[in-house]
Amino acid sequence: MEGKDLNRLKVVLAEKKRTNKLAEQIGVDQATVSKWCTNSAQPNLENLMEVAKCLEVDVKELLRM
Repeated sequence: MEGKDLNRLKVVLAEKKRTNKLAEQIGVDQATVSKWCTNSAQPNLENLMEVAKCLEVDVKELLRM
């Protein structure tokens, strides 16, 4: 799948219709979440766990390819 940048966080946020409130819920800037969704940056493990908790998904769901 060369050239395909699938971002699971972006997909799960869209599926859950939660794109605007995640940053506030986990205590980071909206710009930070935006960077995670565009693969400009990646959340640390602690933030990833908080994201999964807020989105009510298993962490594996955010990591799978």
